[in-house]
Amino acid sequence: MYVKTTKAIRITARPIFLEDKSVPEEMKFFWAYQITIKNTGKETVCLKSRYWQITDSFGRVFEVKGEGVVGLQPVLKPGEMFEYTSGTPLSAPSGVMVGKYEMETLSSGQVFWTDIPPFSLDSPHQLKLLH
Repeated sequence: MYVKTTKAIRITARPIFLEDKSVPEEMKFFWAYQITIKNTGKETVCLKSRYWQITDSFGRVFEVKGEGVVGLQPVLKPGEMFEYTSGTPLSAPSGVMVGKYEMETLSSGQVFWTDIPPFSLDSPHQLKLLH
């Protein structure tokens, strides 16, 4: 599990390699990731948009941008949390994801970004080399 708190918004990420959806001999690998967003602050916030940067083990970089998450723009009162699961395919046996969410406080309309912790997309098909 990977955890990061930015401006009282705690993001927890848990990647899961999906062996049953992956086809290693065709270089098709798939991960699910579970995200928990918790408002540990004193103001109600709304998640407006997301930005992801995914780098595979061959060094290829992919960006994903869009409104909300899984079709929603969740509103979180102080102490509330929101959980969702999504996924990503890669044409490599491993990678890394990092990102951020654009948040807005409902009382003042202040917009800020909260960091998603970088997390590894590991599969048992990645060659491990010892130096």
